[in-house]
Amino acid sequence: MLNFEYNIPTRVYFGRGEVASLEQELKTKYKKVLIVTGSGSVKSNGIFDQVLAQVKKAGLGYNELSGIQPNPRLKSVYEGIQICRDNNIDLILGVGGGSVIDASKAIATGAEYDGDCWDFFINKASPERALDIGCVLTLAATGTEMNGNSVITREDTKRKLALCTPHIRPQFSILDPEYTFTVNRYHTAAGVVDIMAHIFEQYFSLTESCDIQDGIAEALLKVCIRYGPIVLESPRDYGVRSNIMWAGTLALNGLIGNGKEADWASHGIEHELSAIYDISHGAGLSIIIPNWMKHVLNDKTVSKIASYGVNVWSIDTKKDLMDIADEAINKTRDFFTSLGMPRSLKEVGIPKDMFKEMARNAINHYGKVGSFKKLNTQDIVDILNSAL
Repeated sequence: MLNFEYNIPTRVYFGRGEVASLEQELKTKYKKVLIVTGSGSVKSNGIFDQVLAQVKKAGLGYNELSGIQPNPRLKSVYEGIQICRDNNIDLILGVGGGSVIDASKAIATGAEYDGDCWDFFINKASPERALDIGCVLTLAATGTEMNGNSVITREDTKRKLALCTPHIRPQFSILDPEYTFTVNRYHTAAGVVDIMAHIFEQYFSLTESCDIQDGIAEALLKVCIRYGPIVLESPRDYGVRSNIMWAGTLALNGLIGNGKEADWASHGIEHELSAIYDISHGAGLSIIIPNWMKHVLNDKTVSKIASYGVNVWSIDTKKDLMDIADEAINKTRDFFTSLGMPRSLKEVGIPKDMFKEMARNAINHYGKVGSFKKLNTQDIVDILNSAL
């Protein structure tokens, strides 16, 4: 296990009716809030009204930025930054899923920076501070409600890049599973895949002696596998939604990744896909992950993939290690398919035209892609070709 420092300052209010905690969070600390929302579902289902009632009870002034798109765009971030500067905003409150909260985080850094906030995403500068951020989560998927990550797409260059800094960890997050009851079947399934992907990226590591992290990761994967199909048929089951929501948070708040060298190759590859073709992140991951697993399977990695097969899928330990690993990969692909997620790039209308450019972009930005097995440009092209 590697050395690490672990500190999560985010206060989590989990459960029914916890939006009532918002008043106390706001009234003694802030004067003016920017409420960031998506395309309108939080207004049609009443969540926005509940949030706004708490903002008013706390006596805060507020502005609103709506219309944040999936794969949030830099244009909306710039718009939010200007609102903050014009109105003396001191808190960004993201009410929505990962895209809304990621946009809120980018706005929070940009509002406190004299330059272009895109500098942070291209590693031209590092944020020294940010406005405070709060979250009211409405989709279990990204884990952004309890970490310092933000992913933004720049429209003109079609680049989708990540910013990671402790300055954008939310001060507080409200997680009410009932707020996910109205999420449609497709986005619920994509969220489950995204949660599992985050776990895989940290689980598949060559770092030794990480039994605690791996045991928790395997338990979270079992939760997704158990409850993923159930939530699609019983979307208003509070217990099921609760388990998936909390799994999504724990999957990417550092708990299972600290002390390990994580991989993140599948995310690096998928970001290139969704930047250019604007597909759902979870759908892209459902295509890439099994093909990545197959590509990196070798004598050095087989033991870990086989452990996943035995401990998560209960595959017979008497089988050959390579056979166990192959079966685990197939079970992963089939599970994603059972949720209604795509198996191939062809299913989502993505041709091979841009594969080399996407591979070069990923390598040029990250320097290296992957750690479980380090990937070069040709490796990424091969994975994409296998996903056709």
